[in-house]
Amino acid sequence: MKPKPPATGNSARKPAKGDRGFPIVGIGASAGGLKAFQEFFTNMPANSGMAFVLVQHLAPYHLSILSEIVSRYTSMQVLEVEDGMAVESNCVYIIPPNRDMALLNGTLQLIEPHTPHGQRLPIDYFFRSLAQDQHERAIGIVLSGTASDGTQGLCAIKGEGGLVMAQSPQSAEFDGMPRSAIATGLMDCDLPPGAMPAKLLGYAAHAFLHRVRLTAGTTAGTTAATTDASALKKIFVLLRAYTGHDFSQYKPSTISRRIERRMAVQEIKMIDNYVRYLQEAPAEGTALFRDLLIGVTNFFRDPEAFTALEELGIPKLFEGRPPGSTIRVWSVGCSTGEEAYSLAILMQERMETLGQFHTLQIFATDIDGRAIATARAARYPTSIAADITPARLKRFFTPEADGSGYRVHKSIRDLLIFSEHDLIKDPPFSKIDLVSCRNLLIYLNADLQKRLFPLFHYSMNPDGLLFLGTSESVGGFDDLFATLDRRAKLYRRKENRFSTRHRVIDQLVPPLPLPLLNVDHPRFADKATPAAKPFMRALAEKAMVQQIVQASALVNERGDILYIHGRTGRYLELAPGEGGTNNILKTAREGLRHDLAVALHKAAQAKEVVVSPGVRVKTNGDFSTINLTVSPVLADPAALPEGALYLVILEEAPPAPEEPTGGGQTPGGQGAVVRGKKSDARVVELNKKLLEQEEYLQSSLEELESSTEELRSANEEMQSVNEELQSSNEELETSKEELQSTNEELHTVNTELQNKVVDLAQANNDINN
Repeated sequence: MKPKPPATGNSARKPAKGDRGFPIVGIGASAGGLKAFQEFFTNMPANSGMAFVLVQHLAPYHLSILSEIVSRYTSMQVLEVEDGMAVESNCVYIIPPNRDMALLNGTLQLIEPHTPHGQRLPIDYFFRSLAQDQHERAIGIVLSGTASDGTQGLCAIKGEGGLVMAQSPQSAEFDGMPRSAIATGLMDCDLPPGAMPAKLLGYAAHAFLHRVRLTAGTTAGTTAATTDASALKKIFVLLRAYTGHDFSQYKPSTISRRIERRMAVQEIKMIDNYVRYLQEAPAEGTALFRDLLIGVTNFFRDPEAFTALEELGIPKLFEGRPPGSTIRVWSVGCSTGEEAYSLAILMQERMETLGQFHTLQIFATDIDGRAIATARAARYPTSIAADITPARLKRFFTPEADGSGYRVHKSIRDLLIFSEHDLIKDPPFSKIDLVSCRNLLIYLNADLQKRLFPLFHYSMNPDGLLFLGTSESVGGFDDLFATLDRRAKLYRRKENRFSTRHRVIDQLVPPLPLPLLNVDHPRFADKATPAAKPFMRALAEKAMVQQIVQASALVNERGDILYIHGRTGRYLELAPGEGGTNNILKTAREGLRHDLAVALHKAAQAKEVVVSPGVRVKTNGDFSTINLTVSPVLADPAALPEGALYLVILEEAPPAPEEPTGGGQTPGGQGAVVRGKKSDARVVELNKKLLEQEEYLQSSLEELESSTEELRSANEEMQSVNEELQSSNEELETSKEELQSTNEELHTVNTELQNKVVDLAQANNDINN
């Protein structure tokens, strides 16, 4: 590697370390960035009280004159960064070529790139360090450029409470980087570069930032002023009206910081004025809601913790499990899905290591529907390459055709079920082997945390694992969880003699008003009141149904269970989870499945009640005889989102009456005749069932053969095309990365040379004149 080019322009001066209580603005740009810099600094006053750090994609071994160019548009001191340089307000700092840069304790650290040229993401690298070092004082801006460098870094800044902006795509020469940032939905605003300084000055002048300056040096995120309690309650009410979610149990410090940040963005100084603005502008309610969700995550965030999970935790999930068994994982607060996909990758790798197949069910939940939609799409910017090893990136991700990013491979996507779920008010999932709830509990108050740990314990299988964030712990719940790895915050569920079941049910089910109707009360001695009659009727109908139908299930035409009545455990072995996720044909016990499939098929075809008496079902190691009835539900299928519905009734058959043996009858007497009749009836019954099953199987076989032929033909064509495309794609991908990197560097060099030509022409004219 060639040595670092010498500094140019004003970079020889190294300012002394000073006060760090001012905003630091990180600005990232690539192709087209010089024009954006000109517009930005032409409109930025020299006494803004902020510091500016420019991260531009530069050719690695080309002498950069970017410092000289920027200094033409501002009277602020422009410095090319040297290692260890302290950041001062009202100064501009520019990254040198062929270096990555990070901010640590207010000083700029230069680092030799550790990734190959063309795969480096210097803007993301600096923005992440800016977020970690400056927290609320961090400001990130992405200007013109291709690809997606800077997107992940802006998300990190937003997560720490900083301001994030992107150049409006219409004003950018190359709109790839701005569009990638805007697509996250996290940008506070997108503006032309010339309009950004006014927004920054208004934001920096707000009282929120003055409070942050006063508290610099204290715990990150603390504020000097306490937000008015009554105004907070009004904000909670408005948020609940707009979003349906209650934030009153979040930590006050978290809520205050996020509200004050939104006030700074909107340049509102008084909390009462902000409440009025929130009432008048529902869009601001949505913006505040997204700010409160802290939706920042990365693939394999906290690598040491994920390594501990991979080496210590996940192997325990597979210990003693026969191949084909089910392993259930719940990723709580999954945001845009990176953590959930990381867990799926680790689980898949473990199965491949063992050479065993297991059914993986990974439930990933969040209250933010927009984040869930992003997670389901499974598309991420190219900057995720900084968090994922090249081997995993190649194995589990597919590059997008337009080069805009990667998509998680279908084999991993199929392992996950994403769902909107509010941990505070919705029931938990059940029979979970691994609960991952990372960097969520730290934002909730102590009372809510005390409710959630018993809930997690209740939802987990014996010896299940709990995976928390690096700043979280089980606290006073050592009786529920044992520590596996303290640094990684990995815990194992303990059996507790005081079951958490009743505590959790009490949380989720509100107490019934008792007595609802006290029939012994003198007021009801003569007759029930008219208002009570509908209730009495419903109560009587329910009691009659319970007496007549002991066990039944409502299913759709595919056999998916929509509702269960009575105790069906003897006949159906339900998979854990919500009823809608179970299919009655898959859960039917041995002996019931074939008769049930035939009956459902007949009921769907004939639209009439089908009765199958004398079905023998294996229950608890023995066989029981039941009468099976499948009855179409009398409703318009077009009016139901589930389509046609069927009621499956499982009724215990009464025992057959004992036939008299005839006492002293001879073998050729009456006893033998009875046994002969019973045998004949049984043969007739079995023949009937055999014919029914043959009819059903024949029709299914014909449909299957037809589908198989079509799929085989399509598969052969797709396979040949795929092989050709795969080889072409690998070649194009390599060439594209090289060309894209070279193009950005050439564009920057060309712009610098054009500026040099203008300077030389001007100097030549001066000499000639």
